[in-house]
Amino acid sequence: MNAACLTMSLGMPESATATPDDTALVQRSIAGDMRAFELLYRKHVGRVYGTILRIVGVDRARAEELTQEAFVRTWQKLAGFRFECAFSTWLYRLSVNVALMELRGRGDEHTVEDEVLELAAGGDVPFCAGERADLERAVAQLPPRARAVLVLHDVEGWKHEEIAGELGMAVGSSKAQLHRARGLLRRALGAVA
Repeated sequence: MNAACLTMSLGMPESATATPDDTALVQRSIAGDMRAFELLYRKHVGRVYGTILRIVGVDRARAEELTQEAFVRTWQKLAGFRFECAFSTWLYRLSVNVALMELRGRGDEHTVEDEVLELAAGGDVPFCAGERADLERAVAQLPPRARAVLVLHDVEGWKHEEIAGELGMAVGSSKAQLHRARGLLRRALGAVA
C-alpha cells in the first residue's frame, strides 16, 4: 500500500473505505464506461464538495468549480489508479490537493514568519463549536492557510506532519496556524453570542 493511501485511509470514516462496488465501477470507468464514472461521481461528490467548500472558505461557486476540476482530474488520472488503497481515499486525496493548490495560488494572505507562528502556538486549545451557521461563517472568514489547517486537522483528522507536507510548512507552523485559527474562531463566535 503506498504511503498516501495509508495515511489517508487512517483518517477516513468507515463508510468511505473501499467497496467492491467502487472497484467494479473504477474498472469499468478505466475501460471507458462513462455511466460507471457517473455513478462514482454521484456516490462521492457530496463529500468531495463539502471538504473543498470548507478549505476554500465557503465560496460555493468556487467550491463547485474546484469539485468539477477534481473529478476532471480524476477521470484523467484514473488509468494510473493502482488499487493499492480504496478509490475513495485516492479520490479524496486528489480533491484535497486541488483545493490546496487553489490556496497556494491565491497569495492573498500576509506571510508571517514560521518562528513567530510557532511562538504563538502555545498549547492545544479545544475547538469551540457554536451555532452551525455562525461556525461556518466564522470558518469562512479565517485566513486561507489557517482555515486549511483547521479543516484538515479538526474536521478531516489529518496529523500535523501530513498537513505540513501538503502545505509546504514546518510542523510547528501547522500547529501555530491551528492555534491561530481556533483563537480567531473563539473571538468571532464570542462576538456572535
